[in-house]
Amino acid sequence: LQGLATLALDLRWSWHHGTDYLWRSVDSELWEATANPWLILESVSDQRLTDLARDSTFLSELQQQLAARDEHFHSETWFPPQYQDVLSGQIAYFSMEFGLSESLPIYSGGLGVLAGDYLKTACDLDVPVIGVGLLYQQGYFRQAINASGDQLEFYPFNDPTMLPVVPLRDDKGEWVHIMLELPGRPLRLRTWVVQVGRRSLLLLDSNDLLNAPGDRGITSELYGGGAEMRLQQEMVLGIGGWRLLEWLGMDCAVCHLNEGHAAFAILERCRHFMDRTGQSFEVALRATRAGNLFTTHTPVAAGFDRFSPDLFALYFRDYVAQLGIGLDELIALGRANPDDPGEPFNMAYLASVS
Repeated sequence: LQGLATLALDLRWSWHHGTDYLWRSVDSELWEATANPWLILESVSDQRLTDLARDSTFLSELQQQLAARDEHFHSETWFPPQYQDVLSGQIAYFSMEFGLSESLPIYSGGLGVLAGDYLKTACDLDVPVIGVGLLYQQGYFRQAINASGDQLEFYPFNDPTMLPVVPLRDDKGEWVHIMLELPGRPLRLRTWVVQVGRRSLLLLDSNDLLNAPGDRGITSELYGGGAEMRLQQEMVLGIGGWRLLEWLGMDCAVCHLNEGHAAFAILERCRHFMDRTGQSFEVALRATRAGNLFTTHTPVAAGFDRFSPDLFALYFRDYVAQLGIGLDELIALGRANPDDPGEPFNMAYLASVS
């Protein structure tokens, strides 16, 4: 039965349904309720596994699905024959949410479903995309309506051990952590990986025991909290996400920002370019700009994150020193009128100009 874990941790089952029979056979009630193969394997009894290990029909189906998965990985696809000599490296796809399956509730709606479909399509076509997102402890709220017709919001806890994710580990088997600087304190980020067929999704979260209690909750809710938490989350996604890619040694020729939430990734990309080449921030911004792609789905003012100059300055006063520019120069990249000191910093502006 060893291959069951391999199949359960590959989210390709969420759109290729050949393995549905297996999970329904293991625990039909739990499969119908959760559609989460990994949770099923974590919950099933030893006696049930022993029975399945003696079931020739089940074992035959398991081997067929493992063979089909292997064939998928070795089959001819669309992208490599046509474009592997044109595009070298990876396409880093940053998104605040990924809607891959109900078994991984880190999305709220259309934006996340689009990001999930993007990864699934990249898997089938073998486009070299690597997803970067956040692993939320509660995710987006679940809606209920009370007897008076009022909306109620519930935040079920996402237990990582019951989700189809595994810790990202280095060559020595150690859990990979990424460090981020917040005002007056470091932030330690845990890293996770989700298998999406041929593609991978990297996730970061702040719920590390070495962080302060308040900081552990930075990645608690999707689109929850106030402006400061949102700024912290977007620093984790953009700056922390790009640092993780650099730590992995990934050559990402394209940085695709799915909405402006991840725009800080382009700043961290510039910083690493400066470190490698010794060039100025202005040169680094121009040199990396051609590889930045920004797509937006709510092109109205209400859909863009904006932060007050004072809040932005609190979190980026030290970071600008690493870029070799002034704070005003950085804030100007997120303003429609760079000369207006009262205009908030707009993440969509930063994404579009960079």
